[in-house]
Amino acid sequence: MISGPFCVLQENRQFGSKMTDSKYFTTTKKGEIFELKAELNSDKKEKKKEAVKKVIASMTVGKDVSALFPDVVNCMQTDNLELKKLVYLYLMNYAKSQPDMAIMAVNTFVKDCEDPNPLIRALAVRTMGCIRVDKITEYLCEPLRKCLKDEDPYVRKTAAVCVAKLHDINAQLVEDQGFLDTLKDLISDSNPMVVANAVAALSEIAESHPNSNLLDLNPQTINKLLTALNECTEWGQIFILDCLANYTPRDDRESQSICERVTPRLSHANSAVVLSAVKVLMKFMEMLPKDLDYYGTLLKKLAPPLVTLLSAEPELQYVALRNINLIVQRRPEIMKHEMKVFFVKYNDPIYVKLEKLDIMIRLASQANIAQVLAELKEYATEVDVDFVRKAVRAIGRCAIKVEQSAERCVSTLLDLIQTKVNYVVQEAIVVIKDIFRKYPNKYESVIATLCENLDSLDEPEARAAMIWIVGEYAERIDNADELLESFLEGFHDESTQVQLQLLTAIVKLFLKKPTETQELVQQVLSLATQDSDNPDLRDRGYIYWRLLSTDPVAAKEVVLAEKPLISEETDLIEPTLLEELICHIGTLASVYHKPPSAFVEGSRGVQHKRLPGSAGSGESVDSPETTSTAGVSDAPPAVIPSQGDLLGDLLNLDLTPTTAGPPPPAPSSGMQLGGMDLLGGGLDSLLGGDLGGTPAIGAGFGAAPAALPASFSAPVSGGLDDLFDLGGGVGMPMGAYSPPKSVWLPAMKAKGLEISGTFARRAGVIQMEMTLTNKAMSVMTDFAIQFNRNSFGLSPAGPLQVLTPLSPNQSIEVALPLNTSGPVMKMDPLNNLQVAVKNNIDVFYFSCQYPISMLFVEDGKMERQIFLATWKDIPNDNESQFQIKDCHLSSDAASNKLQGSNIFTIAKRTVDGQDMLYQSMKLTNGIWVLAELRIQAGNPNYTISLKCRAAEVSQCVFQSYEAVLKN
Repeated sequence: MISGPFCVLQENRQFGSKMTDSKYFTTTKKGEIFELKAELNSDKKEKKKEAVKKVIASMTVGKDVSALFPDVVNCMQTDNLELKKLVYLYLMNYAKSQPDMAIMAVNTFVKDCEDPNPLIRALAVRTMGCIRVDKITEYLCEPLRKCLKDEDPYVRKTAAVCVAKLHDINAQLVEDQGFLDTLKDLISDSNPMVVANAVAALSEIAESHPNSNLLDLNPQTINKLLTALNECTEWGQIFILDCLANYTPRDDRESQSICERVTPRLSHANSAVVLSAVKVLMKFMEMLPKDLDYYGTLLKKLAPPLVTLLSAEPELQYVALRNINLIVQRRPEIMKHEMKVFFVKYNDPIYVKLEKLDIMIRLASQANIAQVLAELKEYATEVDVDFVRKAVRAIGRCAIKVEQSAERCVSTLLDLIQTKVNYVVQEAIVVIKDIFRKYPNKYESVIATLCENLDSLDEPEARAAMIWIVGEYAERIDNADELLESFLEGFHDESTQVQLQLLTAIVKLFLKKPTETQELVQQVLSLATQDSDNPDLRDRGYIYWRLLSTDPVAAKEVVLAEKPLISEETDLIEPTLLEELICHIGTLASVYHKPPSAFVEGSRGVQHKRLPGSAGSGESVDSPETTSTAGVSDAPPAVIPSQGDLLGDLLNLDLTPTTAGPPPPAPSSGMQLGGMDLLGGGLDSLLGGDLGGTPAIGAGFGAAPAALPASFSAPVSGGLDDLFDLGGGVGMPMGAYSPPKSVWLPAMKAKGLEISGTFARRAGVIQMEMTLTNKAMSVMTDFAIQFNRNSFGLSPAGPLQVLTPLSPNQSIEVALPLNTSGPVMKMDPLNNLQVAVKNNIDVFYFSCQYPISMLFVEDGKMERQIFLATWKDIPNDNESQFQIKDCHLSSDAASNKLQGSNIFTIAKRTVDGQDMLYQSMKLTNGIWVLAELRIQAGNPNYTISLKCRAAEVSQCVFQSYEAVLKN
């Protein structure tokens, strides 16, 4: 909504202003403030109004008229709505710089909030929300409370927005005054606009407090919102649809019901309403079974509104196309019959043309490829050079994507080469090289045509592509040596890309025709090793030289090895990032194709969204049986490149028990778990009377067992020898468990760079141990790494040390030390880590999961009585129980193994042949986790109970237990 001084002056025409407003903006003489002061205090209403208009005009052009604050505020006492609006506008602008004076206006606000005219009541409450002065806010609570329950819906809807503004100024005040509950009640209001504004206000507040659960959406609330949806204004509809998109239906029936009621919004005239409706439908479709008739109907209904958006002005078309690009990647079947609407028009701006081109490739299939190729061939004759290049590349992408069309694509590219247009020829040669890589030994008949255009190539990429083709198929080209020799004449003037390709091509030629090309290969090796100052070129030259001179057979196996086929590269967005972007359709995120966290700055949290699980997927979150046995899951973790509020209840709790003074009082009842009183009468007696006089109690945690007094080595009464980790087989730890390396970033997703890795904790330092492998044809350099915000603040402790260039087919081992001082954001799952790796080719993104045992610190051994008191103090609801299956370790061996990963055994006791280990561990952020591990001799299934004030970590801790004990 547009607002401001100029708009208010424009509004004056509604109130019968006889002159134009331009006169208020003319420069006046010196002494202006003094004159205005006199006019503001005039008895004549008209003169007073004219003076206020002049003040607002001066304020609008940037003059400081704050000296007139008391005089303008005095004009508030008026029945004239126009004058009141102007004074309120002035007040909003200067209240912050004059907080003491602004208090003068409080009485008028209170009075105006009880005015019989609803417009004045709404104006007063709106202005109150815009005055960001702490001294005033407490006085405004009572008027706001009345306005929230006003009989007039216009006042109520204005008051609803005011709550969000007040929350931004003083969140605690709003919560204490109960305004949030009143706001929730307004969702049930009879007026749809009040409902829409209440939803908008709650959504705004929830954004800055992601964990607050303000919008407690349930079927009843959703029904009220859907009812209001049909009757409120277009912006109200957008607020409600955005709110609906955050709801997860209970089942596919509810999902279908919501979709049916949202579908009519697709025919709305406002494009923002249409995109918001598409967002809701795209999300809820995930829960519909694909064999459902309604699913097919919904797919058909989604296409027409999206097509209609493409008839708007170019800027709107571009936004629509960026959103369609995402939709097509997620569900190509929606637009599969609409290829023609993406055909480029002659008068489309270049940004629309390029976006349409991208969508055409994504929709290309065997059914429509003839149509697409005819269109692309036409585009290649356009005058816009950038567009023509993209069109030629698109033909190559079609050949790689639709195998049946490859021959037709090659034929089209040859036709384009015959045009002899320089940049068209060069682009065509680059894409034909890719086609050769995809379909080896199939289209080599075109090489002769390519060689005819050798002299016209002047761009490095095209020259390198042509050299690669000549080297790769040297045995089929009679004059291959002459062709390559012609490039060699200006070797030092060529770009590095061409030099490297030329060196490899001549070595290939030599291995295929050794007798004819010996002189040529010596010449290029000499140029590369002796005359060049490029280290990459020199290194490759020396490698070839030594290979050829020591073992020509090995050289042949290396240089002429069979290459992997290239896959279709249509720049698809990473699936989990795509899921999040689908949840942000109709926002800037969908235009940038980046998650909000990538471009929204400031302290406000950005909630990360995901699509719900597919219908019938039957995913179980908490079942230990379905949990991966490895510390790092094999399934790709969710990438939620989103950042949000700090982890509040999980990461900012100070859970470290104090070492000084007595332990916290224990509740009277014992801890009941699994029908057995674990601590009542059991450890109580062991840790209480018999050990009461021991001097070590309360001496602090983390002390090594050797430092304990000798009295502890004596048997404890009750016959339980070595109760507290003083022998009994619990000896030296075995060393921290580190999971085996797994592939984090496949080469096909990173232009040839493959990264596999694991995490390890060595001497108290967390390390990310990676193997970088170059499976591309070019050298990789300039490596750097960055982490997204994550649950425990993991960040690199230094740069990624790759000291030498990474040549093709070379691997290098890298250990990156990590610290936990980075920015924090709760991830899903909790141990998810999103990583960006950069090199000279591009930036690549992947995500992996680290075993939470990497975060267990060395001083995680809790003092015994504190362990008992803390166990009792943590609520029963925070306790989780899991089964570890097929584990064949004795209790001592298990304790020993776990201690290597900083899981410390505090006490051990045996009850009815069952060993019970009581253990503690401490995370890097100070969170303590307490465990009871029950091991029955001869039974391969262990039971583990975990207690922690931050219950979210229990699942990850269990996974670490399982990984450590089983490996």
